[in-house]
Amino acid sequence: MWYGINYLGKHSFKDMGFTISERDIGFPEKEKIKIKVPFSNVEYDFSEMYGSQTYTSRKLSYTFNLVDPKGNTKHKLTILKTVLINWLMNSHGKQKLYDDAIPGYYFLAEVENEASFRENWDTGALTVNFIAYPFMIAELPEGNDIWDSFNFEIDVAQTVGFEVNGTLEVTLINPGTPDVIPEINTSALMTIEKDGVSYTIAPGKTRDQDFMLKSGENTLKINGDGTISFIFYKELI
Repeated sequence: MWYGINYLGKHSFKDMGFTISERDIGFPEKEKIKIKVPFSNVEYDFSEMYGSQTYTSRKLSYTFNLVDPKGNTKHKLTILKTVLINWLMNSHGKQKLYDDAIPGYYFLAEVENEASFRENWDTGALTVNFIAYPFMIAELPEGNDIWDSFNFEIDVAQTVGFEVNGTLEVTLINPGTPDVIPEINTSALMTIEKDGVSYTIAPGKTRDQDFMLKSGENTLKINGDGTISFIFYKELI
């Protein structure tokens, strides 16, 4: 089996015929905001002053082999190079990138910088660098019941849909690294109390930019009558 990537609706090997000889999945860095007190060894970290730690973009690098199984020529090599780079650079912003070696997750990535090409007469290798959102994102939402894909080391089995009759206290677990904003679906007007703050949730589907699930356990006190569910996806470094 040839591992590859799926990007813009095409697979690098199954659809395009390119194999990958090298891949490098980089890691993001923490964006630290520090102030050192003059004439002392004291340093203050303000990186999480507004709620959570932020991260830099991450880099993904892939080297594609340019070989025509029917026989290469200089002209054919140029065509292969042109087809490959035009496919990968025609993204119009960050798009989903699936790597066969990381099943169940995708990156949001875009080729921003020039590629590098190594030529060996009538064959070659093109290295393409993607700039991606810091975290890889799970394809399946939290609370899914697909047992075959459950990973005991990083997944959490939990309920994300509830029936509320008056007041109900629940705990939602965000198993990812960053805070996430869930989509909330309710059948009636409800209020949610979280960390001392009350949020009013209108019937239907809503996404409140101020309502976030921090990494780890989140205790919620829900008031109302009806059903409520939370849709969110795990994000990992």
